[in-house]
Amino acid sequence: MNRHTHTTTNDMGTLVEDARALIAATADVAGDKVGEARQRLAAALEHAKEIASRVRDKAVQTAQAADEAVHEHPYKAIAIGAGVGALIGFIVARRCSRNGE
Repeated sequence: MNRHTHTTTNDMGTLVEDARALIAATADVAGDKVGEARQRLAAALEHAKEIASRVRDKAVQTAQAADEAVHEHPYKAIAIGAGVGALIGFIVARRCSRNGE
């Protein structure tokens, strides 16, 4: 897992923990608006968990498909990687020459 994904996962975990703590802290508070807000928050948390699970599953499937494609066609993967790298290098070199760097 890369650093950005790990940070995002930690942030989502912290958000879920904070939301659950908020729900628990407001358990004693009476009132229709507070009760409705707690229900909406709980529903939003469940919905977010479902979405995160689907996104994670899709990312795993995509990574597996890419891995299979690279293993089936290694020379094409190398050529595509080199081509993309050359294109990026060309674009960066043009920008640097325009800026006088």
